[in-house]
Amino acid sequence: MAMFNPPHPGETLREDIVPQLGISITELARRLGFARETLSRILHEHAPVSPDLAVRLERAGIGKARVWLGVQADYDLWQAEHRDQPPIERFAG
Repeated sequence: MAMFNPPHPGETLREDIVPQLGISITELARRLGFARETLSRILHEHAPVSPDLAVRLERAGIGKARVWLGVQADYDLWQAEHRDQPPIERFAG
């Protein structure tokens, strides 16, 4: 079953993970070795979770890298499916 408008993984980090950890975005960025500005862009859904961030989250004990990338892929695919696309001709097969 297809998911309806899946959340950006940054939303999950911002709304669930950061409050649960009880630390600031600046502290999370420091602990992950990530620029605060870059992490902020992800948390505010202006940038994707990269494989590097996914691995760092896993190493920090915040989920599994493959799950973070899967959530990002679900979000990206849903967005692509709901954008205007050019007409596509199917190949005979």
